[in-house]
Amino acid sequence: MKYLLHFLILIFLSSCSSMAFWNNPEEEVEPKESRSFIDIITFWDNGTEEVDLSEPKVLSDISNQEELVLNWEIALPSDRSATDFIPNFSGEGGNKLGSFLPAFIGDTVFIANGDGAVGSFNQDSGSENWIVNVQPLASGISAGFGILVVAGSQGELICLSQNDGSIIWSIDVGSEILAPAALDAKLVLVKTSSGELNAYNISNGSREWSYRSQLPTLTLRGSSPPVIEEGIAYAAFDNGRLGAFQVDTGFLVWDGAISYVEGTSELDNMIDADAAPVLEGGLLFIANYQGQIAAFDPAQRRIVWAEEASSFYSPIISKGVMAVLETDSTFKTFSTKTFMPSWVNKDYYLRKLSNADTYKGSIVVGDFEGYVHFINTLNGSTTSRMKLTRSPIKSIIARANNIFIVDEQFNLYSVSY
Repeated sequence: MKYLLHFLILIFLSSCSSMAFWNNPEEEVEPKESRSFIDIITFWDNGTEEVDLSEPKVLSDISNQEELVLNWEIALPSDRSATDFIPNFSGEGGNKLGSFLPAFIGDTVFIANGDGAVGSFNQDSGSENWIVNVQPLASGISAGFGILVVAGSQGELICLSQNDGSIIWSIDVGSEILAPAALDAKLVLVKTSSGELNAYNISNGSREWSYRSQLPTLTLRGSSPPVIEEGIAYAAFDNGRLGAFQVDTGFLVWDGAISYVEGTSELDNMIDADAAPVLEGGLLFIANYQGQIAAFDPAQRRIVWAEEASSFYSPIISKGVMAVLETDSTFKTFSTKTFMPSWVNKDYYLRKLSNADTYKGSIVVGDFEGYVHFINTLNGSTTSRMKLTRSPIKSIIARANNIFIVDEQFNLYSVSY
């Protein structure tokens, strides 16, 4: 009977051509009613233990090895009132894409929410410097060169003063901006949902140059910010390609495929690159959806190493280890010296993990139940855990001695140990 069951399972699986999936990780592309057999079947392990592959993995009990401390939390108001402070604020639609990241200048942290509140706070104490309200926003926030940049929900690009939040200029880009901008001394660079990389004058918002990528028929709802390094802007696109551009002119210096389409359907051929590239040791690391984790050599202008992967996030590099967070919320890692596989962590399977960052030698990541997990970089074991919020964790950035965490309701937390 057991062998007959296995035979029937194989028949059902072979008939399935695609699975439901999530971007960042909320974005369903396949209709819900077309769930494949693997989403509903229950597998038997060793004939006794039932393992439901459609359910998030239950967390195992651990004893914290670090004393985790919540330093402060901030919730921006939904309507502008200088003295209003609304706990548990929920912006319109929520921060489902994780498009709202804190930005830092000196001892100041800046944050925005979907309702259009933009705030400046002290990093150490969380005390308010100022809060302004602009208009409903799609993404933010970027800081540098005395300004802040956020994107409006109707395709506006808005530049504000770091001193008081006053608007310096605002323009209509004509398309959604779902990722923070990259700032140069002269230019503001943004990627749009229509596949464009645009550069705008940092002083007045006039467009200086534009590059349009070839947009696939079907894409994930999400985007990745460009990265500027030594006069070159690196940007990844929904067609699975990475481009290097001269910042001043927009000239395409080189581009290359992160991976190639190999499927037989539009769903199978989605290879969006929704994470920023990471520069480390003279190489450029980047991953894409249903594709690869790849290392480009900018000097040779080509891929020098690649491994099959599917990810919405930038790889994490620390202590000679490169960690890739897959779309099913499992980690796999490689040596940065030899590129040989290291450890694999499946403890968070389908727990809709946020992006990860490194903090004091640990990998830090959040999940859909509001937990923050600390993982040993060298062996992949979980060392500590903290229940922070009832909302899904969407973004994590480690800076100096603190970790800054944003949840789906746009609440900002500072944690340390």
